[in-house]
Amino acid sequence: MWKPGWRDETWSRFLEPFDLIVIGGGITGAGILREASRAGIKTLLLEAQDFAAGTSSRSAKLVHGGLRYLKNAQVRLTLESVRERERLLKESPGLVSPLGFTFVNCRGDRPPGWIFGLGLALYDCLGLKWKHKTISREDFTNRLPLVGCDGVLGAYHYLDAQADDARLVLRVLQEALASGGMAINYARVESLLRRNSGLVSGVVVRDLDPARGGRTCEISAPVVINATGGWADDLRVHIGGKSMLRKLRGSHLIFTSGRLPLPEAISFNHPIDRRPMYAFPWEGVIILGTTDVDHTLDNEPSPNEPSISDGEIDYLFDAVDKVFPRSNLSERDVISTFSGIRAVVNTGKTDPSKESREHVSWDESGLLTITGGKLTTFRLMAHQALGKVRTRLPGHTNFDAGLPVMDPLPDYPSIDSSLPPQALLRLSGRYGADMPELLACLNPGECEPIAGLPALWAELRWAAHGEAVQHLDDLLLRRVRVGLCLPDGGKDWLPLIRATVQSELGWDDTRWAVEACRYSKIIRQSYSILHLPSEKTPQMTARMVV
Repeated sequence: MWKPGWRDETWSRFLEPFDLIVIGGGITGAGILREASRAGIKTLLLEAQDFAAGTSSRSAKLVHGGLRYLKNAQVRLTLESVRERERLLKESPGLVSPLGFTFVNCRGDRPPGWIFGLGLALYDCLGLKWKHKTISREDFTNRLPLVGCDGVLGAYHYLDAQADDARLVLRVLQEALASGGMAINYARVESLLRRNSGLVSGVVVRDLDPARGGRTCEISAPVVINATGGWADDLRVHIGGKSMLRKLRGSHLIFTSGRLPLPEAISFNHPIDRRPMYAFPWEGVIILGTTDVDHTLDNEPSPNEPSISDGEIDYLFDAVDKVFPRSNLSERDVISTFSGIRAVVNTGKTDPSKESREHVSWDESGLLTITGGKLTTFRLMAHQALGKVRTRLPGHTNFDAGLPVMDPLPDYPSIDSSLPPQALLRLSGRYGADMPELLACLNPGECEPIAGLPALWAELRWAAHGEAVQHLDDLLLRRVRVGLCLPDGGKDWLPLIRATVQSELGWDDTRWAVEACRYSKIIRQSYSILHLPSEKTPQMTARMVV
């Protein structure tokens, strides 16, 4: 928890030397801060926007073993991923949850369904459990009558997992702070400090909180790690690094569960290019994705706010029309969209999906860059990064890879609460050691769900009270995900949200009006379909490079 006054207190400590500075507040940076802090390394994390504001709040929300990577013979990546998935499921109940998948096997699929079945057998073997099974055409039709693609031969059922990606970042950060780490958002690294030898020795940081007047500070550290994901090349240019990364965008559509009622995840091949697709229930809504296209800044409202393109919308609806023809879904049923940027090493492949998803690292002039990978493997990436800089850290610290990913949860069944066990499990998973304090300061009515979603009003007020919220989008798009799960970003609920959080945030009416306007613009430009046509636009060829 970030207590009142935390920002100025954190800033006041910047004149002290640090052992390690981590740049980037997504899941990779948070994981490095977590592992370094509990090993006794004095570590500071700097994030230019909000924690998890980039890819780590716009991922597919899946903690999966990378079944699709077996197709590209990336067996090691899949093995690492399934093992990490199992650890997260065991150690993060309430935050990382099992998710059943049904893969639809249709006539003409390439590769054919039996190849997929062999892949599932290998997938389960790598995860040391045998959970997949074959489903007949008749059983599949009874189980999922909404799915109606032509030529269904049957299906395969298997298990993976899902998570609230932004809350996973916040939980890891919370535990890093409890171990002595420091983290601050809206603190942009302007440049890198360098010794006479040319080695990086710290950073120059600017406070982007307007209330602090854009103050700057030089911070020294013998080790600086660049964990800025898709923006890693932007920092590497400060040391003369050559561009190595390719930015790929993955976009998703979100529907209400009423318009697309799915009891579990559906996986299928896209009708045009045969790429794996999925639709699954998450936080009371249905997510459908994803695209995989080159990302440029053309027509983007902001370099930090990617948005779905018209071509991607058509591509996703081509899949909807094939797999859910009875649903009669149209653009008007989309309650929100989101787009995330993935960084991969650019080998120049024509098909972006053929680029490797394995994480990579470079040590250049004392700046260690680590990027790529996926949500599931953040702990492995943290240990790899710290292992590469170990000799430059005090005492050549050893990092214990056998420690739990997460701290043990509170004994929530013993807590006196009227909440049902599932709600208590949800809160304990998302808030960890802070959960008992959250429950102790509940106001009447705050145990109620927000607009019928799983999220509770108590979560909103707690986030406003002690989770480093600087802007309204921090609160509604990352701390509590109602901005994704309600039409127009929850516009109709803003009066009640305001009544719950304004005093906790310490914003006067003028500040609230400014924030509401800013939030509305972000929702309109980056989380919505901007121009709803009177009827569906002509289908476009998929896999377009934008």
